[in-house]
Amino acid sequence: MTSPTLEAAGAADPIRAYLDRGLRNYWYPVVPSWQVGSAPIGITRLGDQIVLWRDQDGNVHALEDRCPHRGARLSLGWNLGDRVACWYHGIEVDGGGTVQSVPAVASCPLEGQKCVKSYPAQEHAGAVFLWFGDDAHKEPAPLVLPEELVGADYAQFLCVSNWKCNYQYAIDNVMDPMHGAYLHATSHSMAEGDKQADMRVRKTDTGLMFEKVGQRDVNFDWVELGETGCLWMRLAIPYKKKFGPGGNFGIIGFSVPVDEKNCQVYFWRTRKVQGWQRDAWRFLYRNRLEGLHWAVLEQDRYVLESLAPNARDHEFLYQHDVGMTRVRRMLRQRAQQDFAELDAWRAQHGAQAEQAAAGHSHA
Repeated sequence: MTSPTLEAAGAADPIRAYLDRGLRNYWYPVVPSWQVGSAPIGITRLGDQIVLWRDQDGNVHALEDRCPHRGARLSLGWNLGDRVACWYHGIEVDGGGTVQSVPAVASCPLEGQKCVKSYPAQEHAGAVFLWFGDDAHKEPAPLVLPEELVGADYAQFLCVSNWKCNYQYAIDNVMDPMHGAYLHATSHSMAEGDKQADMRVRKTDTGLMFEKVGQRDVNFDWVELGETGCLWMRLAIPYKKKFGPGGNFGIIGFSVPVDEKNCQVYFWRTRKVQGWQRDAWRFLYRNRLEGLHWAVLEQDRYVLESLAPNARDHEFLYQHDVGMTRVRRMLRQRAQQDFAELDAWRAQHGAQAEQAAAGHSHA
């Protein structure tokens, strides 16, 4: 149940309520690929309950997790390849949301009806991405991922974690490079560098860069936010020499809303390495670095889950927070744009429905 504070905020500010549930009209990673096998699984993302399964060719399908007959969870049912069958009465729904069979009744009018919302799905870098479009954006935007996730020259490992906080706090955390020198000061990668810095924001072709002035490749010194059909964050952390082969390792991050109080974070650890160095890095990561990286993630999770109630309503921000506030403003503007476009879509389709009804009555 939504807390009274969230209900009051939603009533007073519908844009904020929309942002708290999850900004739509983006692609989001929703599960690691290994999690979707032959049996249907049920998940919640952006407050939507969703069923996913693979067909006989290995392709992922995603639907609203609701049988159109009585509302039973399709994720409790059977995988029939290109369709899923409800456990309750056997109704079969295909990957596009159309009822293909009602076995208990001959010539049931449900058959052939598109009754369930479907979600376009793609797989990249070991994760399943879904398009969360509203009525005005049912056709998905192109999904353009950072080169580190799709380029042949890169190797990557995916870390996924469930955090008990709103997804916007996870975005704030990544857009705050200064916390690395404090929260992660005893880590293997962020113990060096100044604990005081001037920060600046600059635009990029796909979003913005927030960075320390005069320090780079020493600590968590910069972060980039990109908007390319999805909302991603990129940063680089220096390796100490003993964790070779030297240079920086990259991180591509996504913060995925589950509901108003929970999110999933996806962090790909990436290196541009080839040949024997790729093999060496992958071995070293699994045997040494992965545990160290999880320890850093756990520090972030613990702090965010321990924030004071409604922390955003009681902040005193300063210069180090300018990148975070720019992103907050950008997301709110994006939400306002979604509202305006959805209102225009509803007005247009309402007018079309009225014209069709008038034409029918004259006929």
